[in-house]
Amino acid sequence: MSEISLTDLLGMPVVDATGIRRGRVRELAMIPHDDTLHVASLIVRTKTGDRTLPFTSLASINGEVQTNSAESAWPLSGDAEGLFLLERDLLDQQIIDVHGRKVVRVNDVDLYRELGQGHISLKVASVDVGPRGAIRRLLKGVVPMSALRKLLLQIPQRPIPWEFVDLVETDPARRVKLKISLERLSKLHPADIADIVEDLPPDEREAVFETLNEEVAAETLEEMDPKVQKSIVESLDSDRAAEIVEEMDPDAAADLLGDLTEDHTSQILQEMAPADRKEITELLEYGENTAAGRMNTEFVALGINASAQDAIETLRHYEGGVETLSTIYIVDSQGTLVGAVPLAKLVLATPLTPLLALIQEPLISAPEGANDHDVAELFDKYNLLMLPVVDDHKKLTGVITSDDVISLLRAKL
Repeated sequence: MSEISLTDLLGMPVVDATGIRRGRVRELAMIPHDDTLHVASLIVRTKTGDRTLPFTSLASINGEVQTNSAESAWPLSGDAEGLFLLERDLLDQQIIDVHGRKVVRVNDVDLYRELGQGHISLKVASVDVGPRGAIRRLLKGVVPMSALRKLLLQIPQRPIPWEFVDLVETDPARRVKLKISLERLSKLHPADIADIVEDLPPDEREAVFETLNEEVAAETLEEMDPKVQKSIVESLDSDRAAEIVEEMDPDAAADLLGDLTEDHTSQILQEMAPADRKEITELLEYGENTAAGRMNTEFVALGINASAQDAIETLRHYEGGVETLSTIYIVDSQGTLVGAVPLAKLVLATPLTPLLALIQEPLISAPEGANDHDVAELFDKYNLLMLPVVDDHKKLTGVITSDDVISLLRAKL
């Protein structure tokens, strides 16, 4: 078994069973539905047009492709539907390298030559995403082959094994044809996925978000630049967008929908569950750069008679984001904010300890109309992890978390 590159194969002379040169290799074709490892056929450019040369007709590949059949036995190449063409669909395409946590470009493809059952076959070994493949393509035909081989030996390889590569689709209308397994991608931190996806062209971003599960897609979307968020959501069908938006924190979802057109926002809201739709619709009514516009409506609040054990049981069943769990709030029967209990105090308390005995002073809150500067100042002055937001009657309506403040400060840089 020996290795050969796609660049070496492209343009290689093809000789028929009589020893006459009939054309040159134009493409290598795979049929992913049948075999995701082996090349199915060569497409040969001849004087009579492009012809398909099945690998069962290949005798050897050594500076030229030698076949054991006549040109007349090679059918004319027809529709490429269902075929994955290595040059067209792979070279220069961007793929996701989950190990390097970035988007890389395919510079070449490495293949293994195998001999079996009386004919030669080609198995895809890896994709070359380093400078070696790029230089091989750039200098092919420009410098003597012997000199090029010596130069390439001095350049380290940077392959991604083909076993780690999954074909996305074979529709020739799409330019990106593969990805590193989305199962591996989804195991990365959402911030890393966001960095990767932001480097992709718009069509490829959509392809990734169509296949990520809703929870991972939502967390990833929250980590992205607002302009990219908007572009991705606009590219998705309303029902798919709604599934993702429902999994986002309400404040982030409201910010995102607030950037869309009124018609598009309405379409997405119509696809959402009634409770989620009501919550986000209410947030959309607040000013974007106010405390109410920044707040998250998912938080933990208990009555004034609750104990530490009650709070722990509530936390066990809480389905909101973990970023809103640093503080437990106490409200009266009217929903008025009475106190705040840091999670650290709750953990150290005995089960029967009243929450009122654990409150932290002073009780800091922000009115719904507070601007971004006031909110940031409160976080800085009191070293807060969370800030409760109250209405004109001191009723607790939401919370702002430290990550919200970091996001708003970064946006102003």
